[in-house]
Amino acid sequence: MKALQISQFGSSEQLTYTDLPKPELNQGQVLVKNLAAGVNPIDWKTCAGGGAAPFIGDLPFIPGWEFAGTVTAVADDVNDFKTGDEVFGFINFPERAGCFAEYIAVPADQISLRPAELPVEAAAGLALAGLTAWQALFDKGQLQASKQVVVLAGAGGVGHLAVQLAKWMGARVIATASPENHEFLKSLGADLVLDYRNENLTDHINNVDLVIDGVGGEVGIDALRCVKPGGTLVTLPSATKDEVIAAGKKMKVRVEPIRVEPNAEQLDRLAGLYADRKLTLLLAQTFPLQDAAQAFELSKTGKVKGKLVLTV
Repeated sequence: MKALQISQFGSSEQLTYTDLPKPELNQGQVLVKNLAAGVNPIDWKTCAGGGAAPFIGDLPFIPGWEFAGTVTAVADDVNDFKTGDEVFGFINFPERAGCFAEYIAVPADQISLRPAELPVEAAAGLALAGLTAWQALFDKGQLQASKQVVVLAGAGGVGHLAVQLAKWMGARVIATASPENHEFLKSLGADLVLDYRNENLTDHINNVDLVIDGVGGEVGIDALRCVKPGGTLVTLPSATKDEVIAAGKKMKVRVEPIRVEPNAEQLDRLAGLYADRKLTLLLAQTFPLQDAAQAFELSKTGKVKGKLVLTV
């Protein structure tokens, strides 16, 4: 099978497109013919030696944690899936998953059936960002109807899904984005969109219940000032979580870091919302698997609107 792997941590140039044996099928797994894989900042950060690198073990390493494809074989102890099923998922994180490959052996309890209404490329980009948004809003943030939520970096992969999920829950949604993305976010349900370059959050809003911080650092710290007593800020970037948590303690605002976890039940909910046209995923761009280095470099700019996906 064709796959991308690295033999040493470093730049995107370390990615090698090569031939490897198909993975062996173990108990509790299904073998998937992969059709598409999502690209996320955690991928290039890990390949550079950061991110999830401490969990990877010995190199070489095939990157990628989310996929969409077709089941080609099933372990004898798996009853929920059969050969020919169309599936998608976010698997094994933060340990190695190997989704940048033609075939993947995946845990059956971490994947979901892909409905016909959910295209392959969208499914490949939905799992990680969708689960991050879901877990940040509802598990960590305990968001309920009628509450106010701010989504920093609202046009990003996680952000634009968080806007939609919060609106679906019945919350009032405020997002930050560059001016060219304001109408896009309003079309997704945002009640108010602010220009993060030229407007201060606290000049426009205060006493919000929840902030989803997709930026971190000083931006996340500044956003603490608009959270009401008893409110929560969920910070996504792991590199700056400690400084945001420390600032939250000084301001007496609860700060929750998050590391997204595989969750098949939540994937089912996301797929159902997509099929019912209550959730959509914006594909920023697709690349052939062998061009993953280009996708990595684009992701590194931090200016991607929506999700990047590799086709296999």
